[in-house]
Amino acid sequence: MNKRQFIMIALLITLAPFAHASVESSLMGLKNVLLGSILPIFAVLGLGFAAFSFFTGNINAKQHLVYAVTGAAILFGAQSIVDLIQRTVR
Repeated sequence: MNKRQFIMIALLITLAPFAHASVESSLMGLKNVLLGSILPIFAVLGLGFAAFSFFTGNINAKQHLVYAVTGAAILFGAQSIVDLIQRTVR
């Protein structure tokens, strides 16, 4: 065994307890990041695009507004939807 392999094995052994995470906690972290920061940004951008369409006189502005409001309702209500599914499964 060479020196590089020894160092890699020693690192894996010492860092293994810190790297242990369950799938559930990883998914909860991902859910918190998505629902807390990323998805609301997309909802606001969609509403801004719909407003910009109205101001510029785009023919499809009403359709953009319907899509933006529907998407925003789903995105801002996503936490409630997730909670409902979790209660149903448990």
